[in-house]
Amino acid sequence: MNEQSFGAKLALALQALSMTRARLAADLAVDKSLISRWLSGAVTPSSHNLARLTQYIAGKRPGFTLLDWEADLPQLAVKLGVGPATPTIDPAGGLDGWFPAEVVAEALTTTAMRGAAYEGFWRSTRLSNEFPGRFMHDQILIRRAANGLLAFRMGVWDMRFEGWIFPMQTQVFAISVDASTGVFLFAIFNAVLRQRADVLDGLTLTCVRGAGGAPVAAAALIERTGLLSGDVAADDAHFAASTRQNPGAPDGSISEALRAHLFRDVGPTAFAEGGAATLLMAFATTLSRGPLSDAETIEVNG
Repeated sequence: MNEQSFGAKLALALQALSMTRARLAADLAVDKSLISRWLSGAVTPSSHNLARLTQYIAGKRPGFTLLDWEADLPQLAVKLGVGPATPTIDPAGGLDGWFPAEVVAEALTTTAMRGAAYEGFWRSTRLSNEFPGRFMHDQILIRRAANGLLAFRMGVWDMRFEGWIFPMQTQVFAISVDASTGVFLFAIFNAVLRQRADVLDGLTLTCVRGAGGAPVAAAALIERTGLLSGDVAADDAHFAASTRQNPGAPDGSISEALRAHLFRDVGPTAFAEGGAATLLMAFATTLSRGPLSDAETIEVNG
């Protein structure tokens, strides 16, 4: 059991028990930061703590044993009484019966044809929700899952979002959730057609962790940082390591052009001066693109 998979399994257990990490830490008499490190994949529990954690869960879900940590997420979800942990596809009923079958069929077809163009490691650039005017980088892993869809994973601070990507026509839609907090993240990016995608821009919608969980929308850009190796365990380890980096963008690291693209004026004042009334990432001015040619790379890098 690797560190990242244990974090996902513990997050599922907390969700199944409707329990916060603070409550678990108090009941196990450990520091809350230790629970956060388990969830993030930074460390795995010692044998002693894993036994205590298992006994604790067994007190709420009779029959739970140490062996259940070795199960995959769908099997663990059933054991914990919360049903399938990943979407299943029913051609007649759609994705778990709530996505229209026609939409799922189009997503599967597009993913079969173009999914490889989006698989890999990515890094986002966006305005910080917690530090106004500052920029942040999230670490992202996109990989095709057994059900034929693109699985989406993103890490920033101690949050780990997991979900799905639907490439549809000229957009790429993403929906994910951090299981430990229940915070959702939605994103719509401008797609790249016919090439491998190396840069995507679009809009995101989520909640601020402070301020009562207020909804917040922002322009964002994601850039490819690497290709998958084909070794799932090695790729998971690489992603886990990347999420332990400081997500804050260093001073001076964001170009003025990118800053202007992501930090834009909208609303009544901007509209009165000929600008945008709403936050919009128009396809006509998108930065989404495939790989640069050698000549373009030389021009960009000077």
